[in-house]
Amino acid sequence: MIELDNRTSLQIDIGIVEKIADFLTKKEIELIITDSQEMREINKTHRNIDKDTDVLSFPYEDMPMCPLGSIVISSFYVEEKAKELGHSQNDEFALLFIHGLLHLLGYDHEVDSGEMREKEAELIRKFNLPQSLIVRTEGNI
Repeated sequence: MIELDNRTSLQIDIGIVEKIADFLTKKEIELIITDSQEMREINKTHRNIDKDTDVLSFPYEDMPMCPLGSIVISSFYVEEKAKELGHSQNDEFALLFIHGLLHLLGYDHEVDSGEMREKEAELIRKFNLPQSLIVRTEGNI
């Protein structure tokens, strides 16, 4: 189950992200859509990085009945990347959601040996999403 907090005017159909979440976990997920300014503030506060970003994940303590965590997605990046890469905002949103959800599930592309990228590719194929997440992240492994 996804608890959506959309703090922007971005109109997203969360049906696909609900399917992705249900496929990977039965735990509740808080999903926040915000603007670049708030995303920058969150990134600075929690990661000490003073710039905006596309997606952030905040896992909760693993306890029974506790939500899995929070995913924060920037509406600016959804709009810009969708336009730049020529796919829908819903597809871009789903790609960022996958990335954030895998972080909540313990994947970490910054330290693993490609497992997160492989899981992203698997989910992108399964849910028939554009391959652009793979292409744009391969150079950042």
